[in-house]
Amino acid sequence: MKVTDYFEQAKGQTLISFEVLPPLKGGSMKAIFDILDPLMEFKPPFIDVTYHREEYIYKRRDSGYYEKTSIRKRPGTVGICASIMHRYGVDAVPHLICGGFTKEDTENVLIDLNFLNINNVLALRGDAMKFEGKFIPTEGGHNYAIELVDQINHMNQGQYLDTNIENGEKTDFCIGIAGYPEKHFESPNLDLDLHYAKQKIEAGADYIVTQMFFDNQKYFDYVKSCRDAGISVPIVPGLKPITKKYQLSALPRIFHLDLPSDLALELGKAKNAEARRQVGIEWSIQQSKELKAAGVPCLHYYTMGDTETIKSIAEAVY
Repeated sequence: MKVTDYFEQAKGQTLISFEVLPPLKGGSMKAIFDILDPLMEFKPPFIDVTYHREEYIYKRRDSGYYEKTSIRKRPGTVGICASIMHRYGVDAVPHLICGGFTKEDTENVLIDLNFLNINNVLALRGDAMKFEGKFIPTEGGHNYAIELVDQINHMNQGQYLDTNIENGEKTDFCIGIAGYPEKHFESPNLDLDLHYAKQKIEAGADYIVTQMFFDNQKYFDYVKSCRDAGISVPIVPGLKPITKKYQLSALPRIFHLDLPSDLALELGKAKNAEARRQVGIEWSIQQSKELKAAGVPCLHYYTMGDTETIKSIAEAVY
């Protein structure tokens, strides 16, 4: 079933969903099941599975020279989604990215997903490769997420890259996109960021999932700005508890977001790792309760493999 259908059927109740990382190459599905098994008591209607683009490494050859080689450290998103649906009977939402894929690669992945009856996707541009200052599109691939949305929507209409295909199978993908309450770091301002989001909705996107934030007012202001801009689709808040000292500097640097002073001060005063974890859990619980009381369609938790913390939050909220 489509993600947006779940929102409609919930009739104003706030659903819960989780997002997981594929295991590193050489790992097994047990790593995913160990994360999700304890969380299934909360009855998430769908689970997101992220995708990470390839990386470059340098291998030393016998000649003494180094060869630049591309590797994918976390492959298997499509297979993981199929396994999740088979084991739990819930829908899986694979993340599709522009980087590392040609348009034909993307089309073939979408064909596989359609054959597996996976009909929800989250369409993202994706990050720049490590050690590259900006996103560089793959030759023959997409430069922007709106182009990816457009390709998926064309397949929903039975239009494929090969124009000789007549009466092509019409897919039925529900398309999610990312939203940024504190704006995307590459956008010059929030107004332009909203303009691009609206373009993706007009191209066929069905709902928005936000990047993590720690001040609910930023989410509420973002939703109002979206509505004022004519964006009417569901907007799902993405949440991640901050539980470790290094995250105080890492999260603002990596994700270009602000941490509320109260949260930063409380984490700074915590005397040990467990005390910091409890501060982060309590902050996320209060965030979640306020958002749920406001009637958001779903609380979407970025698990990052930390099942115990996410479960503690969900138990207090649901």
